Amino acid sequence: MLTGLKQINDILWGAPSLILLVGTGLFLTFILKGLQFSKLFYALKLAFSKDKEDSETEGDVSNFKALMTSLAGMIGNGNIAGVATAVTLGGPGAIFWMWVVGLLGMATKYAEALLAMKYRVKNESGEYSSGPMYYIERGLGKKWKPLAVAFAFFGAFAALGIGNSVQSNTIADVMQNSFNVKGVITGVILVVLTSLIIFGGLKRISSVAGVFVPVMAVFYIGASLLILGLNYDQIGPAFSMIFTYAFNPVSAVGGFSGIVVMEAVRNGVSKGIFSNEAGLGTVALIAGNAKTSHPVKQALVAMTGTFIVTIIVCTMTGLVLLVTGFWDTTGGLLSGVSHDPTLDAGALTSAAFGSSLGNIGEYIVSISVVFFGFSTILGWYVYGTKCFEYLFGLKYLGIYRFIYVGATFIGTVASLTTVWAFADMANALMMIPNLIGLLFLYKVIIGETNDYFSRFRKLSK
Repeated sequence: MLTGLKQINDILWGAPSLILLVGTGLFLTFILKGLQFSKLFYALKLAFSKDKEDSETEGDVSNFKALMTSLAGMIGNGNIAGVATAVTLGGPGAIFWMWVVGLLGMATKYAEALLAMKYRVKNESGEYSSGPMYYIERGLGKKWKPLAVAFAFFGAFAALGIGNSVQSNTIADVMQNSFNVKGVITGVILVVLTSLIIFGGLKRISSVAGVFVPVMAVFYIGASLLILGLNYDQIGPAFSMIFTYAFNPVSAVGGFSGIVVMEAVRNGVSKGIFSNEAGLGTVALIAGNAKTSHPVKQALVAMTGTFIVTIIVCTMTGLVLLVTGFWDTTGGLLSGVSHDPTLDAGALTSAAFGSSLGNIGEYIVSISVVFFGFSTILGWYVYGTKCFEYLFGLKYLGIYRFIYVGATFIGTVASLTTVWAFADMANALMMIPNLIGLLFLYKVIIGETNDYFSRFRKLSK
């Protein structure tokens, strides 16, 4: 089964899908006239300031809390192990292509959140529901409903896998290796903490995320900046490597076979998507709950999440690996920094932090993995329930909640190689319907954007 799943994933995540994903980002960037660049500072202002007009409009949570809940799902172990994997397999140039897909992904995230607000619905409990399944069905028409159902089905499944059990599995491994805590104990603790939060509903999840996400992000970014400060003389050469190897192959040394440019592109793009989720449609599953006076305002706030995750957090990980020399899988033949070449991606990040900060650095990475993983479990619970609700209604939501908590525990005590493969497949099968919806609804995206900026041009400067 595992071999078959890997073959399917090679097709689903092959060149056609990546071209569709990057092409959609390029297309949206073009029709929006580079909005993610020209309106970035305005978007950040909206995200981190209170607006009385927004607070008095309909919705379930504030703009900020919606962003933090989305970031809770995005800021996961892809920002640590995922970046390290991209750099070790694709070379330093992979970071450049991660930036490219991140910047283009900001336009995709903007479009997803805008459509989420435009086509959101109020459910039986009086809470808003949104997501690609709603803008596909309501925006494109009933004949497109099978595509909407497909997104919701694979979204509900992906939440149990990559958003939950694989995260708890990583947390359990770290707790065992770094703190000698058995998987069963970690599982019980995670089940209790997860239950206490998710059983309180969206408002409790968003409140926890509003505190938890900023603290853990500052903690990790602060440690990264400290390492960069201690290795300041290597920052310039690190950026030089990023731009050089983005367009030139890494030479073969000793037993190292070298890295061609295509590997830098492929790994940068794929791991960039994994870290920021642009194109998967996940941000649309929470954006519609925000209190905002216009869909464009929440769309601008949502796109800052991709900037924070990819351009800031992932860049920190990549630069730490480069300035310390721990991106080099030859064990130091290329970088001149001797280390164990058999270390996996996550262990390389830990070793990179440890090389500058000692045991404290390694503990920082371990704690970050735990925090990032737990936040992902909370964020993806929201995604999973929105998808499940679309398929079966609120009546059976309690069943999904208990399944989700069960998956959290199973992840801490089981080998999840097959689940990883299923989750990768589910993510691809979420992405394709979502991107089709975005492309066919481009006129709505342009119309809403023009409407907002024509009426609020002075405010957005």
